Amino acid sequence: MDPKLLEDLEDWLRIPSVSTGGGDPADLERAAAWVIDRVREAGGKGELVRLGDANPLAVGELRASLPDAPTILIYGHYDVQGPGPAELWHSPPFEPTVRGGRLYCRGACDDKGNFLPLLHVACAMLRAGELPVNVRVLVEGEEEMGGGAVSEWVREDALGADAAIVFDSGIPDPQTPAVTVGLRGVVMMGVTVRTAERNLHSGIYGGSVLNALHVLNGVLAQILPGPDGRVREQLRQGISPPSPLELDSWERLPDGEQLIAQAGGRPVRPGAGSKYYLRNGADASLDVNEITGGEPRTVVPAEAHATLSLRLAPGQDPEHMHEVLLGLLRSALPKGAELEVSDGHLAAPTLFAPEEPALVLAAEALRRACGAEPVFMRSGGSIPIVAEMAACGYPVIVSGFALPDDQIHAPDESYTLRSLEWGERAARELYVSLAELPSKD
Repeated sequence: MDPKLLEDLEDWLRIPSVSTGGGDPADLERAAAWVIDRVREAGGKGELVRLGDANPLAVGELRASLPDAPTILIYGHYDVQGPGPAELWHSPPFEPTVRGGRLYCRGACDDKGNFLPLLHVACAMLRAGELPVNVRVLVEGEEEMGGGAVSEWVREDALGADAAIVFDSGIPDPQTPAVTVGLRGVVMMGVTVRTAERNLHSGIYGGSVLNALHVLNGVLAQILPGPDGRVREQLRQGISPPSPLELDSWERLPDGEQLIAQAGGRPVRPGAGSKYYLRNGADASLDVNEITGGEPRTVVPAEAHATLSLRLAPGQDPEHMHEVLLGLLRSALPKGAELEVSDGHLAAPTLFAPEEPALVLAAEALRRACGAEPVFMRSGGSIPIVAEMAACGYPVIVSGFALPDDQIHAPDESYTLRSLEWGERAARELYVSLAELPSKD
């Protein structure tokens, strides 16, 4: 591995570019400018793009020497989650520290360490006169807070690309590279139930009036998944089943029961872990993220609140599923209770065929870089920008080298040096392979 890659990553990680509250806007600015400096130092063009009050986008371009070279857009994000309690870290959260083959720091995995090899290698190849594709650089500063500036930029971008690479995903184990072909979407909403003008005395009115917490729990009980953990059929409308190639690829993935156990979870019922990849990559799920209400005294609560998230499988439409979920909530509400919904956000799912030429070339590149056959995975999570890129008509190669035990968003977040090395080798092989794509120019 190029020692400069690790040196640069440590330099970038020292900037505490927290976007989720408690961060300094000046640090976010510095983290974006850091990207532009690297692009310009390599001989490329770059600028900070500001859309309204959003954190700046780092936008750059590295041009290949051949006029008909295809154009590849690389995406990452420089913003990070807050560190949380400092005492839970074994080293300062913004002081990169190597221990046991891992680099510990907030953002080491998500997403600075995962993304940086794409930028580092493109700059190195340009300086050496070896860059075989045009590389457009897009690094945002609001991914962790769900900002919309980067989506607006992609929608309004007139130049486009022949393909995009997003290194914001992971691998199932340290031996197996992966291409993520599917991402779930999401419908998130806040729900408030009101049953009275104010809290009432439970001794005087209990048993005679509606209790908002009781009502809310009753409503949720009617719409939540059954004992098998699967959502009701109304919330599964439009799902695209996995292809035979995907199913075959999943047979080589780690055992689902083990993955759940390693994460500290427990299967929703015995044997559910055996269907982990089907449930979390190709099916919808509904979760209650939070319930609040009442007081620790003898009252009948007048209000109760919940936050719900419906994960959407590829093929489902977020706006339609929002209305379906809202209809189920309203139909379960008893007479006398009022329902108010505050929308969180909607994100569309995405699915790319493994046979897509860009993904075939990407799989070949990963095979060369890592010395192992890659798998085609679906992720249970959401990366909204991927759906925006897909809507623009170009394929997106979602990959990366995060591991389940990297502890993203938690204290002691880390990234293995081996993952960093794999990212560097994969980036080089991807640029070489994708040079075979026909240019749209």
